[in-house]
Amino acid sequence: MVTHVPAEAHGDERGALLSFIAEQRGAIRRSVLRLTDEQVVSTPSASELSLAGLVKHVAEVEQMWVAMAKGEPPAVVRDQSNWHECFQLVGGETVESQLEYWEKVAAETEAFVRSVPSLDDTFALPDQPWFPPDGRVSMRWLCLHLIRETARHAGHADIIRESLDGATAFDLVAAEQQTESGS
Repeated sequence: MVTHVPAEAHGDERGALLSFIAEQRGAIRRSVLRLTDEQVVSTPSASELSLAGLVKHVAEVEQMWVAMAKGEPPAVVRDQSNWHECFQLVGGETVESQLEYWEKVAAETEAFVRSVPSLDDTFALPDQPWFPPDGRVSMRWLCLHLIRETARHAGHADIIRESLDGATAFDLVAAEQQTESGS
């Protein structure tokens, strides 16, 4: 779903990139609006994806990419034995706790992107078979990748939400606006 991100609100390229990331985060956050705990973990489509799992996944992935750009280890390490847990709530995790975590990650992303000297600065990609050997990417690439990653999953969230109760992205924008205005 397209929401309007006014160009004049950002002032510069960093602001624009960060606003488009925030726009896509908002789409995923809205997808869990007014749902029960049972609904957010359900898998109503042919996929095994749930809305709660998508919230958790995008938060972990965003944190992992920013940590990589900073040259730090990710907060959560996934390997072949537990990779699927990034799409599921485990232990005492709730969708609320994942949304709170994602808020912190989003603030960290914003602060980091605003602090780098140049969007042309680069960082090394890990030595993994799906990345080019000796690959480096720019901070601009990082922002564009986060937009792409989050938007892809926002589309998944749209389908899952509509499968649950028929609410479309337009319905959710209106519901969010009603919640914010107190109506």
